[in-house]
This record gives sequence, C-alpha cells and structure tokens, in this order.
Amino acid sequence: PVPGPWRTLISREQEREAVERVRVVREAVGDDVEILVEMHRRLAPMHATRIAQQIEQYRPFWYEEPVLAENLDALASTRAAINIPVVTGEELYTKFEFRDVFEKQAADIINPDVCNVGGILELKEIAAMAEAYFVAVSPHNYNSTTVGLAATMQVAATIPNFLITEYFVNLEEWGREVATAPFEVIDGYIELPATPGLGVDLDEGALARFPYEQFPVRSPRMARDEGP
Repeated sequence: PVPGPWRTLISREQEREAVERVRVVREAVGDDVEILVEMHRRLAPMHATRIAQQIEQYRPFWYEEPVLAENLDALASTRAAINIPVVTGEELYTKFEFRDVFEKQAADIINPDVCNVGGILELKEIAAMAEAYFVAVSPHNYNSTTVGLAATMQVAATIPNFLITEYFVNLEEWGREVATAPFEVIDGYIELPATPGLGVDLDEGALARFPYEQFPVRSPRMARDEGP
C-alpha cells in the first residue's frame, strides 16, 4: 500500500496514504473478505510500526515482511510493537535462517518457498521447527501453478500448522497450457491429487514453445558485469 519510489524512509504523507489505501479496500470488500497487507521488506521499523498501528482497526489478516528479513532484530522489535500477525520467510532459504526467526520471536507466520529452501523434505522440517514455536506456515509459491504448487501441496497436506498457500491467478492460464492435468481451484481449495508422484505432469511439447530468454539489461552496470 505504500506509494512513491522504493525508499526505506518515507514521509508522514506516504504513511497516511498507505493507511488510507487499506481503509478503502476494507470499505470496498466488507467484513467477510480477508485483507493481506504486503510491505515487501521495504520500511524502516518506525514507519512499519506506525502504519501497522493505524491499519489495525481494519483487521488485516497479516502484515507481510514489514522490514528486511536480514535484520531479524528489527523485525522482532516491530512485531512486538503491533497487533497484526507478522509474516516473513520468502527470502530465507535454510532451516538455520528460520531457526533465528523462531528464537527471536520475529514472526507469527512464515512463508518459505519449496523451490527456494531445497525441496519437500526441507520445507517439512522447517514447518516442524515452526510448530514448536506456535508459528503457522503459509508457503510462498511465486513461481508456479504446476510443479512448484504440486510440491507445496504435498507438504501442506502433512503439516499441522499449515495456514494457506499462495496461488497466482495470473499464471493459471499458462499452467493449464503446459500441464496435462492442471489443478482446479474450487471455492479457494485444490483437491489433493491421487495420481503417482507429485500428481502433475507437464507437456514437453507445450513447454518447448516457451524457450529460455535472456533478461534484458537493466542498467549500464549490469552490462559491464556480463561475462562472455
């Protein structure tokens, strides 16, 4: 909800606009729709705290990554000062990093990504660690409505502290094109597959229509750093 250029330190006016955006969304959707507020590791703790304290009245479901995950002390101090569940974890990749989150009581919910942390077993072990600290697990799933989602679902079905998982509607059409039996979302739920393996297969012919492409150069520095 924070307007303007990406800055850690923002003005009071930007704070007020962020709060107003959350208010307008709550007014538009009513009381029966959950609002998940994504701060994307952007703010200094003082701004993250002031915004959270003002939007609390609009009952956000969660407050995602209000400050940098690399500074868990700052994240923990922010969580201690507010009354909205705090999420972190999409940029943490090992159980050792998540251990620090739990020991510092820096989050109420974690969102590790099965493709980032090293697979199904590692995600399940991180979830087991979280359970001992009463931390819920909401797996991050930015990269897929096919294989990545399938792996996430297998973990979600076996952990008692699973909350929700991410599903990108904007990737759904592509997923249907490359999956031989794409997942169906019905009333916000996906039925667990009963087929072998992860429960999803990909059409290699369809995938071949999407060959690898080099990202465009974004800055002169990136151009200089590119090797042969």
